[in-house]
Amino acid sequence: MNTIIVSNLVHRPVRTLISVIAVAVEVILILLIVGLFTGLLESSKERTRNLGDVMVRPPGSSMLIGMSSAPISVKYADIVRRQPHVAAVTPVFWQLGTEGSVDVIWGIDLPSFQATAGPFTFLQGGPFTSADSILVDDTYATSKHVSLGSKITLFNHDFTISGVVASGKGGRRFLPLATMQDLLGAQGKASAFFVKADSPANAGAIADEIKSVQGMQTWSVLTMKEWLSLMTPESLPGFSSAINIAIGVAVVIGFIVIFQAMYAAVMERTREIGILKSLGAGKGYIVNLVLRETVLLALFGIAAGIGLSYAARTVIQHRIATIPIRLTPAWDMRATIIAICGAILGALYPAIKAARKDPIDALAYE
Repeated sequence: MNTIIVSNLVHRPVRTLISVIAVAVEVILILLIVGLFTGLLESSKERTRNLGDVMVRPPGSSMLIGMSSAPISVKYADIVRRQPHVAAVTPVFWQLGTEGSVDVIWGIDLPSFQATAGPFTFLQGGPFTSADSILVDDTYATSKHVSLGSKITLFNHDFTISGVVASGKGGRRFLPLATMQDLLGAQGKASAFFVKADSPANAGAIADEIKSVQGMQTWSVLTMKEWLSLMTPESLPGFSSAINIAIGVAVVIGFIVIFQAMYAAVMERTREIGILKSLGAGKGYIVNLVLRETVLLALFGIAAGIGLSYAARTVIQHRIATIPIRLTPAWDMRATIIAICGAILGALYPAIKAARKDPIDALAYE
């Protein structure tokens, strides 16, 4: 049987290649889309992990950083600062930027930001030198081929890079808080506050104290550990649904191509099937023959898809370092199982149709 299968695949190289490519595309879609979603999530978590001990946001804020603009007054920072165990507070202003790169721009008050999150590590230059200066992290600088003194346009305004910092502290591009407020017409406003405790052990107590302040009972106040624990695909609205839709589209593509390829193969081999049945091959043998051929095609496609996915990640991250793609062995295995199941489902009807052929009709088929 294995000899027959290999001979069939070699005898029809174009059909074999198309089937392998279809499965490979299915695997690539699954791995790259899931890798992009999870990579963005993990990157956001890593860059926010060390920004203090407590995050304070207004009611109804999205769990994702940068999904809300600046709805609260920076004066609330004074209220938070007066709570026991608070060592430092910094307001931040988030705004999605699409000029040059799609990412969240951070408006910060540099002294209080560094007091809360720790000093920036400057790889080039130094702090803001004027209202029109901007800080970028090394990942952004490498990806966009910019350096100290380069010009960047944001919100229809030109900024000059005054410093390149090591990545890992929130955003990839930072503007002076006052400049961002003025440009977006949100003077005195902020998106959230980050709070540093006098001891990490007191983070929970600070969160409870802030939520007990009159007028702030409904605010979203979370310790950093709580926020990080909630940043999972299962906890984020629509995240798992988006991944499932992407997987569904990939499976449909693989299913249709495998179905068409195996159906055509069955029709092309009508006389061959008739000969096998006349020699005593039963329905189970014929079904087994078609499904084994399908699984072999799927395995070739899976191997090609996984290899091309890792190659594509390398190319993408080399050209656009700000786009993180996280590929894991766990999702390699899931993609393998999904692709094999989809291929078998696509070949099931052609296999059953082949098994039901009457040997006399099959031998008379022209």
